[in-house]
Amino acid sequence: MKIGIVKEVLAGETRVAATPTSIPALIKNKHEVYIESLAGAAAFMSDEEYRKEGATVLRTPDEVYSAADVVFKVQPPGHHPATGKHEAEMLREGSAIIGFLAPFSNAEAMRILARRKITSFAMEFVPRISRAQSMDALSSMATLAGYKAVLMAAERLPRMFPLLTTAAGTVPPATVLVLGAGVAGLQAIATAKRLGARVEAFDPRPAVKEQVESLGAVFVPMETLEDVQTAGGYAKEQSEDFLRRERETIAARLPRCDVVITTAQVFGKKAPLLIIEDMVKLMPRGAAIVDLAAEQGGNCELTKANEVVDRDGVTIFGPTNLPATLPINASQMYSKNVVTLFLHLYKDPAKGLDFNDEITRGACLTHDGQIMNEIVKQAVGQAQA
Repeated sequence: MKIGIVKEVLAGETRVAATPTSIPALIKNKHEVYIESLAGAAAFMSDEEYRKEGATVLRTPDEVYSAADVVFKVQPPGHHPATGKHEAEMLREGSAIIGFLAPFSNAEAMRILARRKITSFAMEFVPRISRAQSMDALSSMATLAGYKAVLMAAERLPRMFPLLTTAAGTVPPATVLVLGAGVAGLQAIATAKRLGARVEAFDPRPAVKEQVESLGAVFVPMETLEDVQTAGGYAKEQSEDFLRRERETIAARLPRCDVVITTAQVFGKKAPLLIIEDMVKLMPRGAAIVDLAAEQGGNCELTKANEVVDRDGVTIFGPTNLPATLPINASQMYSKNVVTLFLHLYKDPAKGLDFNDEITRGACLTHDGQIMNEIVKQAVGQAQA
C-alpha cells in the first residue's frame, strides 16, 4: 500500500505522525511511504532523514493525498490554510486515514469521510485491551501530558518543590495534589516526587491505591458508592451527588496544596467539575492549578482552554496540547502506536479488513459510505439537526 504522511496544519501542533525510524518497518512489509516536505521539521526531523530510510518526499500536501492509499495524521482533518480545502476532501475517494479524529467535535469531517467512502480509524477509539497496548496513543500522550503539567506548575510556582536544609533554615517541600490516577495522573505523581514534592493523589477508584502508594504518594480515600469505570477502562459519567461528595473530599485538602494537577475526563463527555470557584479561594496565595481536562471543559470551574487565569492569587492553566511541547518524544511514541495499528489492520491488504477483530471494529469510525460507530453516528446526526 502507499502510505502518506502530511504536515500538521493546526496552530501549535509540532508532532508528526511517523518518524524516520518508523519507515523501515513499513518498507519491510512492502509498503511505500510518501511524506510531505517539512512534515517533521517542527519535531526536528529532516526530509533527508526520511529519504535515508526509504521514504519519498513530495513537495505539496496535494501530492501526498493524491498518492496515498492510507494517510497517517495526528490531528483530525480540518480546513487546510494553504489549499483552502478541507483535508477530508483532499483524501482520495475510497482511501483510508488513521489518526486522532475527535468525532464528537468534528461532525463535518465525519460526514465528509462517510460521503467520500473514506475508511477512517480513530486512535482514541482503539480498545483498551492487553493486545492493543502498543497501539494505545491516548496513554502515550497522557504520559507526556502528566510529566509536562508538573514542570509547568513548578516553573510558575513562587517556591521550590523539594525540601531544602540550609544555614538560613529549612525550606519545607511543596505539596502537590493530583486528581485522577490514570496514566497522566500517575506520571504527574512520579514527576512531582522526582522534583522532591510531597504528593497526595485522589481517585474515586480504590483499586488504584496500590499504584499511587508505589510511587510514594499519599492516597486520599473516598467512600465509593458508584461504579466509576466502564468495562473498557474509561471513566463513567458520574451523578451530581457523587461529584458533590468528591468536591467535599478535595476541598478538605486544598488549604495545604501548593499545586493541583487535574486529569479527570469522561470519554466523549464534558469533563467532571471537581473544583468550583469557591474551592479555589481555599488555596494558598501563589498556588497553581494545571487542568489537563481543559479541552473537555475543565475540571476547574475557572479554567479557560489555552489560557492562564489568575484568581484570588491562584494561577489556573488550561493547556490543551501539552504533548506538542515535547515533539520529539511525542512523535516517536505516537508513530509507534500508529504504525503498529496499521500493520495490525492491514496484515494482508489483499484480503481486506477483518471486522470480526475487536481492534479493527472498535477503531473504525467510517467505512464504505457509512458511519460504523453507533455513538458517533448519533452525535453526528444530532450535530446535523
